[in-house]
Amino acid sequence: MAERVDPLWEMVFSRLRLTEGNSGLLLQPWLRDVRRNGDRQVIRSGVRLLAVLSPLGPYFPDFLTPPEGADGLTAALDAIRATPRARLRTEFRMLADVSPTPGWTRPLAEGCDGALTELTDALARYHAAVIEPYSAVIDEAIETDRLHRSGAAGSVEGLLHGMWPLMNWRPPVLEVQYACDRDLHLNGRGLRLVPSYFCRRTPVAFADPGLPPTLVYPVHHDWTWQRQLTSGRRQEGSLAALLGTTRSAVLAAVGAGATTTELAQRLGASPSAVSRHTAVLREAGLLTTEREGMSVLHQRTLLGSALLGSN
Repeated sequence: MAERVDPLWEMVFSRLRLTEGNSGLLLQPWLRDVRRNGDRQVIRSGVRLLAVLSPLGPYFPDFLTPPEGADGLTAALDAIRATPRARLRTEFRMLADVSPTPGWTRPLAEGCDGALTELTDALARYHAAVIEPYSAVIDEAIETDRLHRSGAAGSVEGLLHGMWPLMNWRPPVLEVQYACDRDLHLNGRGLRLVPSYFCRRTPVAFADPGLPPTLVYPVHHDWTWQRQLTSGRRQEGSLAALLGTTRSAVLAAVGAGATTTELAQRLGASPSAVSRHTAVLREAGLLTTEREGMSVLHQRTLLGSALLGSN
């Protein structure tokens, strides 16, 4: 299991979240902040670039998400610039079979050094605008997901079973629901599981079976609140003495953000009871509440996070 996100995969998935109609309530604060404070020209340019090079299924070139991403952004961009020309020609030919490729992609497909450098420079700027400012939130969600899965499992067998419903472990086969029907044989190689903050719905693998077996999967954002609640309980009841046991639990259960229904499920309480407590916490400046359609999203303020000890 990877201990951190892969920067190139996160860029690919974040582009989808920026352009789709519904990215989910938990990503709404990120979306609003990116659109309000991000470099609009850099973001628009990056979105257009990634929309062409990584369309939504059934294929996009593997060179864009090299395995070297495990070592960070610099290593990944170096790997892209070093992609062999024969591989670029092959992968762009496959891309052209499933999605339009504008004329500006021709120098990339031919492996021109200048074109690859321009590509990696654009990706670095996009990462700085869309991913890097939110690294603390992303890292917390990834660490929580990794600790939950590895800690609860205790073994590889338990880990794979614990991936349900994202994956279904039927020894010796790991099944994933995906649009394309394919088999990936490990042939003695290990499988690397990479958590992703911006991936949604289903895990994704490399198109080329010859590359190191890798499965990028969406983290379970709900686990963040469980970790924070456990951390809060170590404060010897000081917050509970200040707010009351139930309201301190509500504040902890909000995690990275939660709707009223999600809070009710997490706490085993009724939505109406949760609404009363969130109203008090909001009045005290510890929570913010924003409506999205028929749902409302609760998030902790800086003061609420400071009281909980999660800063």
